[in-house]
Parts: sequence; structure tokens; C-alpha cells
Amino acid sequence: MNSLCTDVGYLSINKYGEQLCGDHVEIVEGDDHSLVLVLADGLGSGVKANILSTLTSKIISTMMANHMSIEDCVTTVASTLPVCEKRGIAYSTFTIIHVINNKTAKVIQYDNPQVILLRNGINCEYDTASVKIGDKNILQSQIDLSPGDVLVAMSDGAVYAGVGRNFNFGWQRKNIIEFLEVACESTFSSKMISTVLLEQCNQLYGGAPGDDTTIAAVKIRKREPVNLLIGPPSKPEDLEPMLRRFFSKDGKHIVCGGTTSSLAAEFLGKEISTGLDYQDPEIPPISEIEGVDLVTEGVITINRVLYYARNYLEDNTYYLQWSYRKDAASRIARILFEEATDIDFYVGRAMNPAHQNPNLPISFNIKMRLIDELSECLRRMGKNIEVNYY
Repeated sequence: MNSLCTDVGYLSINKYGEQLCGDHVEIVEGDDHSLVLVLADGLGSGVKANILSTLTSKIISTMMANHMSIEDCVTTVASTLPVCEKRGIAYSTFTIIHVINNKTAKVIQYDNPQVILLRNGINCEYDTASVKIGDKNILQSQIDLSPGDVLVAMSDGAVYAGVGRNFNFGWQRKNIIEFLEVACESTFSSKMISTVLLEQCNQLYGGAPGDDTTIAAVKIRKREPVNLLIGPPSKPEDLEPMLRRFFSKDGKHIVCGGTTSSLAAEFLGKEISTGLDYQDPEIPPISEIEGVDLVTEGVITINRVLYYARNYLEDNTYYLQWSYRKDAASRIARILFEEATDIDFYVGRAMNPAHQNPNLPISFNIKMRLIDELSECLRRMGKNIEVNYY
């Protein structure tokens, strides 16, 4: 594992009136430090398009991850999927981004809008070669990547946005590039980039998309470790080893919980400055300890972070709340969702009577459930997670 990682995020909106999306994104990580992303756009919309795009993306991503050639992939897809009776076309359009060792990207494109490469926040053109496979013209590129590079793939719903409303011919690729250069900050994760761009597409459609629209972003970034401590250990003799290990780790340090904060301050030989400013009336204020990046309350705050994490994995509609607010839950969400690549949890198992629900078995611990579910959400975001219990 090198000091870089591949951050992937995508989001879709359905054609107005359709329950299923005709686009599908599939991601497969290889055992050779490679990652394959396939964005497929099925013909038409609804059930048929959903089936076509899902099969296309799964077949291609699996074959590519197993080092099979693009010729074999296209041939297999063409011979596997049914032919559209009206159009005589056998499968959906697709975009493949194959990232190798976080340093090189092979980009393979068939009839989707061309992938945009942002370097230092500015559009960077790259070479493409056209290859004939059967009766299909496939564009192939190989790009040497640098930290901060972002590859943005999209279905054609993006370039059709605004047709007949804001634009005569839709939102052209050059317009999308101009928007990305202005709207996307260098700190944005791939999911945030996808969210911001897709929201703009939806606005151009007037909230009633005329086509399925999908944005998928791949960002090369440096690894950013984050450590989060919550709860004292069940055995008092484990306290010092737990805190020593926590504070010895590289990266940011977040301490959650009143008792935990007091123990951490005592270990560091520092005072706690207790905050009184409620940025959110439902979230306890932030405190400060010298040597700790963020000090917050425990269960209430983490419960809100989990609430945001669930939404992040769905349609990410709450991003405008946590991405700008200054309350403790929003700050933790920004650190875990946007900044962190590797997250270590240090979870004390000491029982807190205030956290027990009388309607549930007495052994049920809300804190444990919150951390378990939050950890799983973060794994689904592509984070490397380690949970240490004490």
C-alpha cells in the first residue's frame, strides 16, 4: 500500500416517473491494488434499461478485474445481452475507469459523454485513441495520475439537462467543465463532487429529469488517518494502554463523551475548556483540550453522525447541513466522510446506565450499536476501518 488511495463516489437520479434507474455503477477492487469502475447506461429507461445497465456493468467490471482484455469484455457483453428489437443494439453504453496502484488510469469509453479530468481544479485534456471492436468505436486512454486528480464520468442524462428550458441543445460538456472548475473545491471528496454536479443537473431539469442521470467521480488523494475515542474501558487497568495507543497514532484525534474527555485530559495533563455555544440546539457544544483536534459529547452526537452517514449512502440530500454547519456532529461528519481515508475507533465497553433503554435487554448498549453501524457505513463509503474494543 502506497501513500495514495483512490476515492470513489457516485450518485444517480431516475427519469421522472420511473421507479428504477436505467444507469448502473459497479466497482470492483482487485487484489493487485487496482480498482475498476464501470458506469453503464441502459437503452431507454425503466426496468429494461436497469437490467441492461446492471448486466453490462457487472460483466465488464468482473472481467476487467480478472485482467481480461477490453475486446473480450465487449464481445462477451454483445453476445450475452438481448438485442433491442427497435434499435438493433445489443447492450448499453458504458464508461470504464481502471485505476492501477493509484498512479495510472486506463479509461475506456463507448458512447457515453467523454470523461473529464480535473487537475489542480482545472480541466486537463488527455489523449484518446479510437479502436474498432466489432462494429463499435471504443475510445481508449491511459493517464498518469497525480495526487488531487479527479476523473468525472457521466451518463448522457447530464448533457441533456436543460434541453428546451435553459439551453437549446442541453448542458454541453464544456458547460459542465466550467461548472466543475468553479463549484468544486480541492477539499471535496468524490461523493461531494458527484452530489454537487448531479444537483445542478436536477435543477436544470426543473426537478423532473427527462433522462436517468448518473455522475461518478474518481479522485486520487493522499491517505488521511483519523482516530476516534469514545467511552472508558470496561477494565480500569486498560485505560492507560488504551489512551497511550490512541494518542500515539498519526492523524487527527477526536474524543467523544464527557467522562472520556475528562480521562483524556488527565492523561495529557491538560485542562478541558467546556463550550457553552449551541450551534445546533439538539447537539451538545464542543469542548477543547490542547493536543486533541475535536472534543464532543458522545451518544447524542454520534447518533446524529450516523443519521448523516445513512443519508450519505443514499441520496446525500443532507450534505448542505453537515458540510457547512459548525456543530459537533457536522464537524465529525466532515472529518469522517470528506477528509479521512483510514479510521481507527477506540471504543470503551464500560456501561453507562444513562444509555440503556429499559424496553430492551439490559445488556443492550446503545453506544456499541451506534459505533458498529457507523463503522459499517464508513466501510461502504470506501474507508479502511479498524475498531478496537476495550
